[in-house]
Amino acid sequence: MNQSTQPAQAAQAGRSVQLAPTELPDTNAAAIAAEFIRARREAGSPAMGMVMTLVVVTDDQHAEEAMGIAHEAAQEHPARILGVVIGARRGHGRVHAQIGIGVGHGGESALIRLTGEVTAHPESVVLPLLLPDSPVVAWWPVKAPADPAGDPIGRLAQRRITDAASIAAAGGKKLVARCAAYAPGNTDLAWTRLTPWRALLAAAFDNPPGRPTGAVVAAERGNPSADLLAAWLRDRLKVTVTQEVTDGPGVTTVTVGTSGGDVRITRPDGRLARYSIPGGPERPIALKRRGVPELLNEELRRLDEDEVYAATARALVRAADGQATTGAKTKTGAKTGAAKTKKGKK
Repeated sequence: MNQSTQPAQAAQAGRSVQLAPTELPDTNAAAIAAEFIRARREAGSPAMGMVMTLVVVTDDQHAEEAMGIAHEAAQEHPARILGVVIGARRGHGRVHAQIGIGVGHGGESALIRLTGEVTAHPESVVLPLLLPDSPVVAWWPVKAPADPAGDPIGRLAQRRITDAASIAAAGGKKLVARCAAYAPGNTDLAWTRLTPWRALLAAAFDNPPGRPTGAVVAAERGNPSADLLAAWLRDRLKVTVTQEVTDGPGVTTVTVGTSGGDVRITRPDGRLARYSIPGGPERPIALKRRGVPELLNEELRRLDEDEVYAATARALVRAADGQATTGAKTKTGAKTGAAKTKKGKK
């Protein structure tokens, strides 16, 4: 069999074959676009058949893993994947690209490394490579801007996906900052992780067991999903929500008190949960912690604004502002008391 015909036959058979990547050192957007066309023709699949452009903004350390996850997502959502690695800002501007073509339903990708002056305006490289007349999704697997919609790459996208859980420390504070800068199209995978939890809690109130009286969310320290879940319950049920710290993993328990009894979900091992509602038996529920590929796939299924997340983001910011105000009053009161004590001693 002629080797040059193998990619085309693989495409006709519906299989996904990844051709050897092409290196383009010291290049530009026009050359990258031309290489996409050349490689796809060589693969025997000139028709693109892709439904979106997925822009992955990452660092060198996480680039390989992030691109692997994006390629996995492209199996369900055929996309042109543009990985953007922003390197050192000093020196002459350089663009280095690695082009890969997946024959069949794998889409096509470019891992683009920027250094020097061009790092100040990465959108100038990305914009000419976006698929025409199709949505653009920007995903930051690790470090993300406080205002994704105001970011140069974020301004090109209809959907902007961040992940507060990727931050080892201060993830909750970063999430609050992003929620404060919320714009239509923003979302966070910390919210996506809550989909099965919210579905179970919503099902419990299809036939309300009673008037909600309060709620408790227990999770490992610094878990941003727990913050969002507490904000969602606070916004939807209009009750006081208390947060407790456990050893995890992730969210471990949610209890919603009602006048008819407690709605309770307990998941101590990150895999299997126990679910109970007033008047019903406790039953096991599969509630496994999902990986990033599955979470990303869920977000790519909807490209419109998530109005529930928008309301929850506002509720989280209000709660954070209230805590800050309470903390400031406490500090002021402590200083005033100390001053009075000192004056009395005189």
